[in-house]
Amino acid sequence: MSAPELTAYVTRDGAHRYPVDTPIWRCPETGAPVNLTEGEGLSRGDIDTTERSLWRYAAAIRVDKASRVPLGEGCTPLIPMALEGGNVRLKLESLMPSGSFKDRGMAVLVAYLKAHGISEVMLDSSGNAAGSLACYAGASGIKCTVLVPARTSAAKVAQMRAYGAVVELVEGTRQDVAAKALKLAEAGVFYASHNWQPFFIEGTKTLAYEIWEQSGFTVPDNIVIPVGYGSNLLGCRIGFDELKRRGEIDRVPRLFAAQPANVGALVRAFVANADTPVDFTPQPTIAEGVAAAKLVRTAECVAALRDTGGGAVAVAEEKILPAVRMLASKGALVEPSCALAATGYDQLVADGTISPDQDTVVVMTGNGLKSLDALME
Repeated sequence: MSAPELTAYVTRDGAHRYPVDTPIWRCPETGAPVNLTEGEGLSRGDIDTTERSLWRYAAAIRVDKASRVPLGEGCTPLIPMALEGGNVRLKLESLMPSGSFKDRGMAVLVAYLKAHGISEVMLDSSGNAAGSLACYAGASGIKCTVLVPARTSAAKVAQMRAYGAVVELVEGTRQDVAAKALKLAEAGVFYASHNWQPFFIEGTKTLAYEIWEQSGFTVPDNIVIPVGYGSNLLGCRIGFDELKRRGEIDRVPRLFAAQPANVGALVRAFVANADTPVDFTPQPTIAEGVAAAKLVRTAECVAALRDTGGGAVAVAEEKILPAVRMLASKGALVEPSCALAATGYDQLVADGTISPDQDTVVVMTGNGLKSLDALME
């Protein structure tokens, strides 16, 4: 099956368009992020049921799957679990090949870059995206350099190096790491950033398709997503929108973002109804994977929450580690960066935003084996 037709990269205001045959990561004229033109999505009859991976939705993925390196990404379990606030279903993205949801985006992004002759890539990350890019770049024969905060867990750094990536530990904040990566990008190293690259979000939209299919071609009332820069949130928005345009669903689930209160950039922007980042002073958090203080796509993330009738919830630092241990006691060993979404759900029920009787999916984005040092404190 060939990839569906792809028209262009386009800036958010639609003022600039660029052909996708030349890989870019931002508008050359304005520096703004670029998105892909609206996709056609798929219907249930388009699903390749012989494929046990996210590529079962190849009819909606605008990358020719002939360039992929299949590692079994996608088709993660959706399991029932009782939380304090009520019964939910956990989507275990933590069971991806590299141990995080980032594999959805990287599988598609790296396939696109490989098809267009990119032989060397670089990105900044709090850990999981770096591990995922190292995994897929290594399997594709692409040279990879990753920049991560110096405080990144030792297990994540070891994983990146095991895949063959060059790892540079950067002192300072998560934003300092991003700033250094941008300088390298300006010097000519191809920037395969999960925060800037629209083909990454083309991969994360398969989360929406998968929840829909696993729910018997229906959608839940709510989805609670741990959010750093928001690629999972935006992927769900795009994927469910495509299904609605195809007539497969009649509504998009309410989307909720859960963040650590110490670094809740999207929570602050949502409360302020801001299209641009809100200034604040981030504090340390054990949830390193979502410690993003300045979002690249603030306007799109806020719109995804508001347009679906969802919202954002901040989780106090002292509640995060107990959430990790609670989920582990029920058989789900996940990292702090996603465990906080379970507490976020409880808070949303407690304040009446979500009813415990509603069908809610809580997304678990990262494997706890990467963060065992936090559990040992």
